Amino acid sequence: MSEAPPQTPPEEAAPSEGTLAEGTQIIAEFVRTLPRKPGVYRMIAADGEVLYVGKARSLRSRVAAYTQPTRLATRLIRMVSATRTMEFAVTGSEAEALLLENNLIKRFRPRFNVLLRDDKSFPYIVIRRDTQWPQLAKHRGVRQPGNEYFGPFASATAVNRTLYALQRAFPLRSCSDGVFSTRTRPCLQYQIKRCTGPCVGRIEKPEYDALVDEVRGFLGGRNREVQQKLSQRMEQASANLEFEGAAVLRDRIRALAHIQSHQAISLPSIDEADIFAAHAQGGQVCVQVFFLRAGQNLGNRAYFPSHARELDEGAVLTAFIGQFYEARPAPSLILVSHPLAETELIESALALAAGNKVEIRNPKRGDQKDALDQAVLNAREALARRMAERGTQRQLLEGVARVFNLDAPPERIEVYDNSHIQGHAPIGAMIVAGPDGFTKNSYRKFNIKTEGAAGDDFAMMREVMQRRFGRQLKENPERDEESWPDLVLIDGGQGQLEAARAVMVELGLEDIALVGIAKGPDRDAGRERFFIHGKPPFSLEPRDPVLYFLQRLRDEAHRFAIGTHRTRRAADITRSALDEVQGIGASRKRALLHHFGSAKAVSSATLEDIKSVPGISRALAQKIHDHFRGER
Repeated sequence: MSEAPPQTPPEEAAPSEGTLAEGTQIIAEFVRTLPRKPGVYRMIAADGEVLYVGKARSLRSRVAAYTQPTRLATRLIRMVSATRTMEFAVTGSEAEALLLENNLIKRFRPRFNVLLRDDKSFPYIVIRRDTQWPQLAKHRGVRQPGNEYFGPFASATAVNRTLYALQRAFPLRSCSDGVFSTRTRPCLQYQIKRCTGPCVGRIEKPEYDALVDEVRGFLGGRNREVQQKLSQRMEQASANLEFEGAAVLRDRIRALAHIQSHQAISLPSIDEADIFAAHAQGGQVCVQVFFLRAGQNLGNRAYFPSHARELDEGAVLTAFIGQFYEARPAPSLILVSHPLAETELIESALALAAGNKVEIRNPKRGDQKDALDQAVLNAREALARRMAERGTQRQLLEGVARVFNLDAPPERIEVYDNSHIQGHAPIGAMIVAGPDGFTKNSYRKFNIKTEGAAGDDFAMMREVMQRRFGRQLKENPERDEESWPDLVLIDGGQGQLEAARAVMVELGLEDIALVGIAKGPDRDAGRERFFIHGKPPFSLEPRDPVLYFLQRLRDEAHRFAIGTHRTRRAADITRSALDEVQGIGASRKRALLHHFGSAKAVSSATLEDIKSVPGISRALAQKIHDHFRGER
């Protein structure tokens, strides 16, 4: 595919804010030069924001439709009015255009497209085959060649529950290679019968490999066969009066039954499929996704995509599915609760990306329809819960606005806290909350860099606020993005508040509401005091729901700050003076420490002693020797 450079209409540039007629005229100028070929188009505002990404079988025909306002929906009229330029990419086929469209939507997140939110990677179960004693573990991220992966699972909870039961049924090792290679006696996992102790020779290799084959068979869909063989072996052991062995096999069978007991939706006749069920209410749509692999249900996840209120379930599903598989291969079968627009095109695009045939089916009867009905019920209940939670959250935000005298309920609240131990490893932390609860992908940490700020809470707060809002002001001086807060909460009293306010005044951001929250006498929760510049401190009634809400925000910021601080402190502990020597990587550092025992011993070693370490060349030994003697 080839991408055209940004184009400018032949006429003189339109003003930054324009009317529908101006937007229509700009688009019409582009239409005259567009080819009748498949491709992708982007509609762009005056400030460079990508408003919409669309795909077309014929770029000229599709884009020309935007020049006829009487045929456009209200949201599209707003989009055309805001359009000031366009960009295009010609592709080899409409299927390629669909793939590129989904890629660009994920990249630019245009506000007039349906957007898949909270699109995190899914966990898998892996049987590692790159080691003599295969490991059974949870996996996220890039797959390594040679290993066997089973999934995806809908959540960490689903994969952890399955792993827990699998380790009872098939006691393979779950420890890392580092732990495995250094064991001299069995660990606790062996004691509780969740590992067979291959690290210390408590199981022979053929017997261990047989366990690996059993777990592979169970995860690969031969679960009935595996269970039947275990039952036969249990009966044989019992007949031979080997009651202890029979009890072990009984426990393994129970563990496998436990895994399969969580099958709210199952289609044993289907090897692999994904189920997409949508339900709409109140202008919102919930999409429930179920993963079926090897006849087993690997869990489900609810999504609440961002979309225009007038779109129905079928339109949302059509856009959602393309984005869902943008970074992951589609299975051979996809079941949907509502017919999709351009089903054949989506099938072609997904098959092109996955390298195998993909069928999208909207069944009207049979066990597949029953499974879809159950999935729709899950979507309906999830949407009802979300709307109830959002209603409660909205009431709390309205209470916050009342308590702090804000013009409207805040859409984005940022909470700041610092953490350090006597000035060591100082960090600042920011958490974000809004109508949908905590927005964890917006959390930020700040490693304190200002000399002398470590241990000075006021100086640390000034640095955090300067870096956060100085950068935000530089990147978005118009302040028209959603990443600007309506309320900033500072975990601290009058001093921290004034330190933060000084930065906001310097940056010209006095209009952002700033509040300090400090624990009351004896640091008792429930007796918090609130500080606002120019007003006396005040407290809320101990049982006020708004107080509980603000406590939750403050505690979440504190939790995130403490966790981030511990992570940094742990990293500092593992650092060594050897890290400062250029040319020393992990393997050479390990060799030096194994030879001398510590970095301090290396620093006092003679040149000849350093030369004798395996892997250390004469030149590197000289560099190490000179480094610790200040001869750099």
